[in-house]
Amino acid sequence: MRELHSAGSGPVIYHGQGTSPGYHNSLNDSPPDLSAQLLIRLATTTTTTSPSTESPAKGTSSFGKRHNKSHTLCRRCGRRSFHIQKSTCSSCGYPAAKTRKFNWSEKAKRRKTTGTGRMAHLKDVHRRFKNGFQIGTPKGARGPESH
Repeated sequence: MRELHSAGSGPVIYHGQGTSPGYHNSLNDSPPDLSAQLLIRLATTTTTTSPSTESPAKGTSSFGKRHNKSHTLCRRCGRRSFHIQKSTCSSCGYPAAKTRKFNWSEKAKRRKTTGTGRMAHLKDVHRRFKNGFQIGTPKGARGPESH
């Protein structure tokens, strides 16, 4: 039979058969071998990891989940480089006033340089340059001369 005796604010003492609370044994009141308890606990709690509990694959099975687009078509360059959240084109820099370009890539310069697009205005400038930038209407279009 266990009886509880407490002496004021002192420790609680158990007498009788059975184990007392904590790690003390009622027979000798000495702490048990903790390393042995730890080994027993580790042996009973080890788990084997199965492939299903590991992190998901980064390859083929992940590609089917990609259905959110971060980039859309750019109004200026037409490429699928306009970042929706940033509202900036990664290719031409739109909506910046000047087109994005750098001097560290020869091939990129060839792709973006003058002459790769329509050149709607420069074609006209080149034609007028060959004629000396004449102004006014040509002689034949003025009609017959009246004196």
